[in-house]
Amino acid sequence: MDEFWMKIIGFVATVLLAFVVGAVYGGLVRKIIARTQNRIGPPWYQNFIDILKLYSKSSAINHGFMQHIAPAMAITASVTVLMFVPVLTGDGWFPWFENLNFKGDLIFLVYMMVFGSLGMALGIGQTGNPNAAIGVSRGLSMMVGYEIPFVMALVALMVQTETTSITGLMEYQDQHGWLMFSSPFAFIAAVMAMLGMFHYGPFDVAFAPSELASGPPSEFGGKYLALMMTSGSIFAFAKLVLFVDIFMNGASNLIILVIKTLVLYMIPVLYGAVSPRYRTEQAIRYFWGWPTFFGALAIIFAIYY
Repeated sequence: MDEFWMKIIGFVATVLLAFVVGAVYGGLVRKIIARTQNRIGPPWYQNFIDILKLYSKSSAINHGFMQHIAPAMAITASVTVLMFVPVLTGDGWFPWFENLNFKGDLIFLVYMMVFGSLGMALGIGQTGNPNAAIGVSRGLSMMVGYEIPFVMALVALMVQTETTSITGLMEYQDQHGWLMFSSPFAFIAAVMAMLGMFHYGPFDVAFAPSELASGPPSEFGGKYLALMMTSGSIFAFAKLVLFVDIFMNGASNLIILVIKTLVLYMIPVLYGAVSPRYRTEQAIRYFWGWPTFFGALAIIFAIYY
């Protein structure tokens, strides 16, 4: 098959895989949290039903051009991040899921991962809904908190492996083993930062249904909300695969990928299921405490390793 069409098919397959796995994980989360609260909860496929139902609806609310652009920017950022993350690396899969990796893509992803949040902030700001505005300000504040230890963990990996490429990190792990073991402080810092990246308790300050009526999505319904849910599913999968690639040497087949990503995903899910919500300043103080300490320790360890 022509290389161009192979990349096109790989692109479509990657997005579909990310959406399906991300939506299934989201459904499992709703079930797990319900069981921890002694409820039955919705079925694991409920997210698919909700998204399809929302895509079939229309919205009469119109606050301006940026409200239309915001969900589009969110899903654009999610798909773009996904396209630069190697999904399956086995010999039979790599030509299809190689995607757009290049030297320096890890630095690019650090910037691209905040693009969707900034786009949503612009769109939500135009709606004038106070709950949405408060949710955005909380979310951006907390993002400043968890981005610092996360970036410090990535810097430690770059220093240790002398590469800024995701595939370069995976080649390093082929020779030296998983980086979660050879760079444990970076892994700890990244996992502690990951607790905030998925916005589960105690770091669900931006959405906070009991306080802010779900925060940023308050003025978004119908296709807007469906697009945001689709973006969230894809972005969750992309973040999980990124963690698997840089710390656990990727996955050679779909079964291994699901096992590794699900184990990682359960860390913020189970932690959030039993944790009360922080206030915004408490969440930021948390990320600038132990996670940042371990991030700094990881850089020192990488320099003198």
